[in-house]
Amino acid sequence: MLDKLHEECAIAGVSICAEESAGLIYNALLALQHRGQEGAGIAVLRENRINIYKKRGLVSEVFNDESLKNLSKGKLAIGHTRYSTTGSNTVSNVQPFVTEYLTGRIATAHNGNIVNAKQLKESLKSLGIDFAASSDSEVIASLIAYNILKTGDEAAGVREAVKQIDGAFSLIIMTSKGRLIVVRDGFGFRPLCIGSNIFGMMAASESVALDSCGFNFIRDVNPGEMLVIENGKIISGERVIESKKSGLCIFEHVYFARPDSIIDGQSVYKARFDMGVRLAKECPIDADCVAGVPDSGLECAAGYARESRLPLVSAFVKNRYVGRSFIYPSQIERESAVKVKLNPLKYNVQGKRIVLTDDSIVRGTTSAKIVKALREAGAKEVHMRVSSPPFKHSCYFGTDIDKPENLIANNHSVQEIADKLGVDSLAYISLEGMKSACSDCRLDFCDGCFTGRYNIDINEYDKDILETPPCDGFKSK
Repeated sequence: MLDKLHEECAIAGVSICAEESAGLIYNALLALQHRGQEGAGIAVLRENRINIYKKRGLVSEVFNDESLKNLSKGKLAIGHTRYSTTGSNTVSNVQPFVTEYLTGRIATAHNGNIVNAKQLKESLKSLGIDFAASSDSEVIASLIAYNILKTGDEAAGVREAVKQIDGAFSLIIMTSKGRLIVVRDGFGFRPLCIGSNIFGMMAASESVALDSCGFNFIRDVNPGEMLVIENGKIISGERVIESKKSGLCIFEHVYFARPDSIIDGQSVYKARFDMGVRLAKECPIDADCVAGVPDSGLECAAGYARESRLPLVSAFVKNRYVGRSFIYPSQIERESAVKVKLNPLKYNVQGKRIVLTDDSIVRGTTSAKIVKALREAGAKEVHMRVSSPPFKHSCYFGTDIDKPENLIANNHSVQEIADKLGVDSLAYISLEGMKSACSDCRLDFCDGCFTGRYNIDINEYDKDILETPPCDGFKSK
């Protein structure tokens, strides 16, 4: 809504024996729409040629029967939905990127954010390579193409390229020779998994994409692993990046991923439910009922209610027909924006002492409006419980967190935040409690946005991505 962390991106790729790859990727992107709403694209390999269609907008807005028909007749395809963490929201930055080099073409889809993009970009420019966009994903695509040309081998080129990249990247690369190459960075910052059926294989950011397309989940791609898929089968797999520790973004389990996904062995639903259980143990309060802020606080509310033995109620009715692109023409309409999407259910809240759960508080503006709406609906008391610790630091690995000075927890104590939100009490889950709720996950976590401790020393990098105008040369489009 108005004050939420923005998702990163979603990627998907498929290699099958039937010429239905574009339709499958379209369905996969629909299942992954929650990860990015600014733009979408699909690239299909047909007769050694890569055809691509991409635009700004939601998946259902970008593609129609005609555009999908024009992409048909391919057994290999990749797709992407975008939220921009680097680069502006222009069509030139929408993925996949198709990159031409002397002996072929590749299409690249990237989820994450790399911290040495500027250095890599300057190095590639010194080799005569030009850029048409301003995102770090185009830098990755050009670096891969250059190394494929340099080594004369697709897998070797990808292997050499990813060793030079610092930061978060889950990648799916489609080559004009009929291969999908799937890679995850050495820390495993961003999710990536693979599945199969009788027709072939699919790779995607989350397991829900596999489910929606009829592919059986096989496993997650390991941190630092590269898989090469051809004719619907894995033909090679190896660890190409070594790392002493893993660091999956823990906010995948708190908010980003769909609750019906399983990421690195952890059910997202179970993690959020158990966060609620842990919150009830850490931060009990005398109340009449528990409610979650739709949709990100609902699973946490269920866990809190079970542990506290309080009734679980719906405090809001969500308008499902208002998209994220809803426009508020006037100040009055902007002020009432929360009620447009979330309207309090007076029957359930009037005269009640409510425990209200949510996944996070960033700037606090939306939370304050939600609490005000409950008060106006007659809530007697509002006690907010948050299933993540206070945000105090920026993220450099694909999550769009505001500057530290704009994060409410950096400028105010918990009691001061409670006063600003208008709640009777406020409590956050502990860092240990949040991690314990994700105990089934086979990876360690990156928690830099809460602690300021990152797996990569970001101080040695310039965090601004160099902007360059469109020009000719190594062509990406």
